[in-house]
Amino acid sequence: MEITTKLVSKKLLTPTFICLWIIMFLVEFVKGALIVSILPVYMGDVLKLSAFAIGLSFSLQYIGDNVFRSPAGWLIERVGFRLTMMIGLLITFLAVFIITVADKMGLIVLGCALIGVGTAPLWPCVLMGISAVTRENNNFGTAMGVIQISSLGGTGLGPVIINFFVDGSYRPVFWFLLGLMGIVVIVSIFLPGKGKAKQELNSPETSPEEHSLWEGGIRGVLNNVRQSIRTIRENLHVSRLLFPALFLQTFAIGLLTPVITLFVRTELNLSPEAFSALLVTGGGITVIGLIPIGRLVDRFGTKWFLHVGFALAAVAIGVFAVTRSIPMVWFLVILIGISYACILPTWDTMISHMLPEGEKGTVWGLFLTVQGSGMAVGPIVSGKMWDMLGPSAPFMASAIVMGILFFVHILISRHKSSLPRA
Repeated sequence: MEITTKLVSKKLLTPTFICLWIIMFLVEFVKGALIVSILPVYMGDVLKLSAFAIGLSFSLQYIGDNVFRSPAGWLIERVGFRLTMMIGLLITFLAVFIITVADKMGLIVLGCALIGVGTAPLWPCVLMGISAVTRENNNFGTAMGVIQISSLGGTGLGPVIINFFVDGSYRPVFWFLLGLMGIVVIVSIFLPGKGKAKQELNSPETSPEEHSLWEGGIRGVLNNVRQSIRTIRENLHVSRLLFPALFLQTFAIGLLTPVITLFVRTELNLSPEAFSALLVTGGGITVIGLIPIGRLVDRFGTKWFLHVGFALAAVAIGVFAVTRSIPMVWFLVILIGISYACILPTWDTMISHMLPEGEKGTVWGLFLTVQGSGMAVGPIVSGKMWDMLGPSAPFMASAIVMGILFFVHILISRHKSSLPRA
């Protein structure tokens, strides 16, 4: 406990922030367990569904998550922080329940799609929450480091731990995950409501017209949307390069996601145990570095940490593509872990400094949608490159994208420094 308070300011550990940390960890735990470990085997071996059905389910999950992030961000501004999060979590709870009791392809596909829709408000709500609770102390970078630990920890531990629960029948596993989602819904009740959020989250006052979402019916909602677009156009002053940078940042990861396991097994001839050790090493270094680098970002700014992160990632991934030396591979994995420790808390901190005072939730949702599209496109391009250009091609492409991001970030930094400070 003493170590925690040294790394993380007690001012950051507010009830709201702790609730967000728990929600993020448990939702990512459930999602990781389902998507990575349970559903592929359950749908294929138990339900005997086709590969097309499995692929369709996973695609709809990701599409739902990505498409509904912008509306979720917009909804936060209208109906409040807690209600938006609770709606999403209740949809996710319903999705896990449908998957638990269903044995038909249509219901399973529906459940996966609803997981995407339900988890869409997660990141917009979390980012809005930590933007607010860190405003007074200017420690967004530290907060992002802590939140990223909960996200990565849940995503990584979910598939690993859930395998210990699988013993012949999947039904108890599904009920266990449903129980975790029930806990998440209960935790969300303790988030600040619409009125309380203005005090606890220090959210700016907005006009009654913006918050009376259904006043005037459908026409009122459309007028609300048009007003949001007008406000964003008038107040969002960012470099045009930011939008391709948002896409490229996750596109570089998406290029590696579907081929990394195949590359390590077929090109490097590593055993599953050695590959797991590589993942634990790289991921562990990233997690260990998140909070210290987040604190340094709060003190010294984002520019040089992103410069170092993108440059280091470009070099390390590029060399990884061509080397076959196992000691060198271990060294490169360590460098990649360090590079992502520099990038993960710093990237969102940089974006948080660019948000206008009005419509922050909507802009967060918009940015997250653009960013998420890179992860959707990357695996498609990666598979084609592997087939047409060889196993090293996706890794070289990812390295080139990281190099492009390095130079794009230089230009974005210059544009940002030329803007007047709010």
